[in-house]
Amino acid sequence: MATTFLNITNDVLRELNEIELTAATFASAKGIQNFVKESINKSLNDIANEEPQLPFFAVAASGGTDPFYGNVTVASVAGTRWYTLKAGSSSITTDYSSIDWDDFYLTTINVSGESAPYVSKGLSFLTLEDWTRYYRDSENADDSDSQNYGEPQYVIRSPDHRKFGLSPIPDKVYNVHFYAYSAPTALSAYSDEIVLPDQYANVITARTRYYVWQFKESPQQAAFALDDYKKGMRQMKSNLINPSPSYMTDDRRYF
Repeated sequence: MATTFLNITNDVLRELNEIELTAATFASAKGIQNFVKESINKSLNDIANEEPQLPFFAVAASGGTDPFYGNVTVASVAGTRWYTLKAGSSSITTDYSSIDWDDFYLTTINVSGESAPYVSKGLSFLTLEDWTRYYRDSENADDSDSQNYGEPQYVIRSPDHRKFGLSPIPDKVYNVHFYAYSAPTALSAYSDEIVLPDQYANVITARTRYYVWQFKESPQQAAFALDDYKKGMRQMKSNLINPSPSYMTDDRRYF
């Protein structure tokens, strides 16, 4: 059963020996109870800012993509370099919060009219500065982005971080796959569920305790809570961010 906003708020209140909330009193909470609610949302944002590419921040698959390649797919257009990362996003505030720029993948699989052998390869990330310095002149004699040029080798991040570019400019349609992540939605109703799996809810409660003890001007308690948060983050990242299979564990003995 997923942990709700009410559950985790009361977890913190119990640890602080404060009066717990109910479904009926949750929306009208005041004082320390309301401060705890606000601090939980602040703590969620802290976690996302520290490690934005945790798997539970990943966006739902779109564009008919395969999870093996990414959770977002964008089809290239022959002769077009730049593509919007998030379709339909009207501003940077509604864009993806994080992009894995080291894991863009190019394929012709599932492209109409294409057949085996398919193009299927990773794209190397190239900074806009390096592309400008080493490749722009050779790709764009007139400094325009309107000419067909070939099979892309590199992905480029636009200056505003809202688009990606391909180098060389695509000569035909390719599927470009990548992994995107969104910031957590603020919790509001008592029944809202936290995005973290239950076993990591303690990371949120530790960070929230830290803010509460700071508010209460108890630096020692705040330090203990901060240490718990850091330990929880290390464990969570170790478990979820590219964990090593057990057969890769170094069990050698050193003398």
